[in-house]
Amino acid sequence: MHYKFLLAAAAAASLALGGPALAQDKKKLAFVVNASSDFWKLAEAGVKKAQGELPKYQLQFRYPAQGTAAAQNSLMDDLVTSGVAAIMISSADPKNSIDAFNRIAAQIPLFTTDSDAPDSKRIAYLGSSNTDAGVQAGEEMVKAMAGKPGKCMGFVGFLGADNAKERIAGFRKAIAGKGIELVDVRGDDVDFTKARTNVDDVLVAKPEINCMVGFYSYNPPKIYEALQAAGKLGKITVVAFDEDPVTLGAVKQGSFASTVVQQPFEWGYQGMKLMAKYLEGDKSGVPQDKLIIVPTKVINKANVEAFEADLKAKIASAR
Repeated sequence: MHYKFLLAAAAAASLALGGPALAQDKKKLAFVVNASSDFWKLAEAGVKKAQGELPKYQLQFRYPAQGTAAAQNSLMDDLVTSGVAAIMISSADPKNSIDAFNRIAAQIPLFTTDSDAPDSKRIAYLGSSNTDAGVQAGEEMVKAMAGKPGKCMGFVGFLGADNAKERIAGFRKAIAGKGIELVDVRGDDVDFTKARTNVDDVLVAKPEINCMVGFYSYNPPKIYEALQAAGKLGKITVVAFDEDPVTLGAVKQGSFASTVVQQPFEWGYQGMKLMAKYLEGDKSGVPQDKLIIVPTKVINKANVEAFEADLKAKIASAR
């Protein structure tokens, strides 16, 4: 996630994605994210594209006032009260949100994205396989280290979130027996100042660290800032997640080995269409295992420019 972070006022505000001309009797669908980060701009673009194809619905893209389960759950309660017919949410803390999710799911269809809550009564999850993405990142680290022993440090937002735990587990699986160790993972609870401080602290306290991985989208840019300030860009091998412009720039210049990207545009686009069909009685889009996986892919120096051009086209298509 770089993309300069959204203002707090925007984070709390509702983005009605159909304009004031939408009639009051149109069903409302909401996409709720886990924190105020520009990572979600692509998902928002996907929702906007879906709005053009769903004229019978009013689509909303919502940021919680804070990146906490309590703020998300309060927002969902408000959405249900306001008449929203279905919600798709990226949970900030799935394990501690089960009761709240089940309360919402008892009233309207609830779907998850990005970070699943499989123990809840959500209809389905639409998003990445975070385990597979973690494996991809680990494989990239093995390639980048090229047989050199590695002591890696990881950085992530919510240590307890399923998407974080699955990425970390996948990464560990891929590096097992390859002479690379993930020494520790530092969490920051989506506090961007802490995300940077975590990297600075590691550079001072653990000089043996020669590789790093940023598991949330804003972590790689903070790694970049810290390494640049310490004069260690290119001296510590970095594998990233997501398509922050700073991250893509680092891949392009060779400061980062690669980044594993998701497809949040598709989460927004496919998610809104899935919910609309479900409300219309068409449940064919929900598989038996309730998992709709949108594949992740590796971006490296060879394909980064083509990927950037595709991102720009997707965002432009939603305007």
